[in-house]
Amino acid sequence: MAEQRLPVPRLRGVTREQFLEHLYPQRKPLVLEGLDLGSCTSKWTVAYLSQAGGTREVKIHVAAVPQMDFIKLYRLTSWSREQPKKHIKNSLLQRMRNTTYGHLEKTQGSTFICLSMQDVADIRQQFPSLRGDIKFPAFFEEEQFFSSVFRISSPGLQLWTHYDVMDNFLIQVTGKKRVTLFSPRDAHYLYLSGSKSEVLDIDNPDLDKYPLFPKARRYECSLEAGDVLFIPALWFHNVISEEFGVGVNVFWKHLPSECYDKTDTYGNKDPVAASRAVQILDRALKTLAELPEEYRDFYARQMVLRIQDKAYSKNLE
Repeated sequence: MAEQRLPVPRLRGVTREQFLEHLYPQRKPLVLEGLDLGSCTSKWTVAYLSQAGGTREVKIHVAAVPQMDFIKLYRLTSWSREQPKKHIKNSLLQRMRNTTYGHLEKTQGSTFICLSMQDVADIRQQFPSLRGDIKFPAFFEEEQFFSSVFRISSPGLQLWTHYDVMDNFLIQVTGKKRVTLFSPRDAHYLYLSGSKSEVLDIDNPDLDKYPLFPKARRYECSLEAGDVLFIPALWFHNVISEEFGVGVNVFWKHLPSECYDKTDTYGNKDPVAASRAVQILDRALKTLAELPEEYRDFYARQMVLRIQDKAYSKNLE
């Protein structure tokens, strides 16, 4: 079966009312153009960030291959092993901008920086000198806000396919990204390990190992400076930095606060009820294992049918 590739719709000049009343309820990705994001799209150059970032300590992640998965990942917190952390300095940003899987302190790889050292990231608190430069889309209530993550990426870097449990605005401040998304309805084609897909190279997947992957419908878009991609919770996304660039992810809560795990710092822990359900299912499967194969197969199929009948939504496309 040939894979389906669908463009993510693009809309310009969307108002808060239009977004909340007509677009948000559809729960589908959308690229928003022409939003007022402040002066960041013109001001956040390498020279400016190296000065305005001050001495704030940052995390530096270096991957040995372009497909970064945070599993087979080299976690370097400094170019110098004598220094445990790094600041946003001009030399560092210049190296990131000019490196595509180049030589980085004896490590071949692209670089990805997550500029956050707090448990829950918020660029407005952790980088107050940059706060006045950026405006978040005013499409949700402040009490729904969860985090804002400041990211700088080397060209060619590809972040693994994963989902988050909160809604997300990916603000492309500078540079270009290519984003591929997959519907939650196609999760069974993505070979999941937790919240991540095992298929790292989505453009050239190993079909002997992942034969069902082409059945997943791909939604694709390109982001340039000033674009904002709405990623609904549970939608899988894979991001490739086509140029050195700066982005900000803004996460906010789609569900009531009590539904989320209070220990979640990244917005990717499953809701409390979902975690409980999985634990119950694991216990049920362990109990079924006590039966002979013929009985185990029969009752497992009955359980699947019950889940399909009671839990699957008939209304989602």
